[in-house]
Amino acid sequence: MNPYWSPVVGTLVPYVPGEQPKLSNLVKLNTNEHPCGPSPRVIEAIQHELGDALRLYPDPGAERLKQAIADYYGVRTQQVFVGNGSDEVLAHAFFALFQHSRPLLFPDVTYSFYPVYCGLYGIEGRTVPLAEDFSLRVADYLQPNGGIVFPNPNAPTGRLLPLAEIEWLLQRNRDSVVLVDEAYIDFGGETAIGLVDRYPNLLVVQTLSKSRSLAGLRVGFAVGDGGLIEALERVKNSFNSYPLDRLAIAGAVAAFEDEAYFERSRQMVIDERRALVAGLEEHGFEVLPSAANFVFARHPQHEAARLAAGLREHGVIVRHFRQPRIEQYLRISVGSTQQNAALLNALELILTER
Repeated sequence: MNPYWSPVVGTLVPYVPGEQPKLSNLVKLNTNEHPCGPSPRVIEAIQHELGDALRLYPDPGAERLKQAIADYYGVRTQQVFVGNGSDEVLAHAFFALFQHSRPLLFPDVTYSFYPVYCGLYGIEGRTVPLAEDFSLRVADYLQPNGGIVFPNPNAPTGRLLPLAEIEWLLQRNRDSVVLVDEAYIDFGGETAIGLVDRYPNLLVVQTLSKSRSLAGLRVGFAVGDGGLIEALERVKNSFNSYPLDRLAIAGAVAAFEDEAYFERSRQMVIDERRALVAGLEEHGFEVLPSAANFVFARHPQHEAARLAAGLREHGVIVRHFRQPRIEQYLRISVGSTQQNAALLNALELILTER
């Protein structure tokens, strides 16, 4: 270990993101990016910001974006927090809300950044096993805790927890924060934002990277009780008082304003997901029910690692997680009609070869 490091650095196990390949001719279905580009109004808004004003700092509170989010979801601006992608929002939430003497609870198969944040901030994390079918059982979380966090739909499984079950958990867990990470909610679920006025311990986190096609812009937000949002603001303003730049603010506002484009592109992904699942099942795959812009699938006769390697040889990249319970599954992002066809054609060749 480098002698100049702070002691905690050597103990960290950093998050490993999905590969961003340098080759342009690959069918990239490994990082859950939207197959469509952003709304033309987003591009127009960003281009409008390209000028002399870039020499000036952006609005530190991104008030215009907070207002757009508040208007969209029918909440007050004091209930909205924004940051550089939902990962930064989550990081501030872990620091501000989960550093307690009791453990933070999260699923054993879930977004792998959660244990990373626990290590970074010295939080005791405790995993709660998903059921055999990878569904989340809310009753399992009725135990002493310093907070609860889970994605809905879950990642990497894609399974959706009904809103009624989230409210059931909130009703029985009022002494700590429940954070619902809704990165994929627009592809098949109902947001929990409508519950924030009734449950002051609920924080809902979303991103514009997935359903708004803005992964390259890095914009995320949280909606919750004003007390929770104040905690996030205090942490943010002790860390980085200008988290969103002028281009990000302008593009994100425009994304919320173009509802028609959002609905069309979102529905396209849902339709393509349905077709992709059917195609995979025709090839003998078992596919978990998904409400996200990806599917989680395994083939009972073929090892997932070999399938992933074979797909790569055919120019298609998917995500394979080498961890207990899910080592035989592939997470496959929903692509365009052409991308999904390339995947299925490659799989047909691989399964025939083997």
